[in-house]
Amino acid sequence: MKTNAGALKKGEFIRHVGEIWQIQKADFYSPGKGSALMKARIKNILTLKTLEYAFKSNEDVDVLDVECLEMQYLYKDTETLYFMDQRTYNQYTLPIVVVGTAAQYMKEGNSYFVYVYEEKPLTMRPALSVKLKVIETEESSKGDTVSGAKKPAKVETGVIVMVPIFVKVGDLITVHPETGEYGERVKE
Repeated sequence: MKTNAGALKKGEFIRHVGEIWQIQKADFYSPGKGSALMKARIKNILTLKTLEYAFKSNEDVDVLDVECLEMQYLYKDTETLYFMDQRTYNQYTLPIVVVGTAAQYMKEGNSYFVYVYEEKPLTMRPALSVKLKVIETEESSKGDTVSGAKKPAKVETGVIVMVPIFVKVGDLITVHPETGEYGERVKE
């Protein structure tokens, strides 16, 4: 579907120079002289290359009709993540490199949103935070009250997260998948 570049929004998928790109940022810019521009940061879905591009605001851009489907994460192998659409039971795969570091924090059986275009998955929307159980960490000693002190903790997905010293084995914590940072200790 063709649309004016002036109407582009963050998160939309476009076809640019024959490839699929996702808009990471879009800012309307109107210089004092000349035509208005839509300055956009776009990310190639296949190569993961990011670039800044200035579209003329009246330029036609091919915006893709991409569905965002909630799918159950089944499992992963060395290169691929496997998902299932629970409505149709169709299975889809995504390369781990497309998902990035967020794949390290994904738990089997949980639901995630996958972007699909013409029955082909493009990428997924990582969760803002995930709840993970601490399976291994050092015990803190009594009286250890240094403010802001951190220690490494291994969570159930096998990733090491830096956590405050009061966190113990068996605690449930939130982690931000995009940064790998500890959020808070939570109850089940």
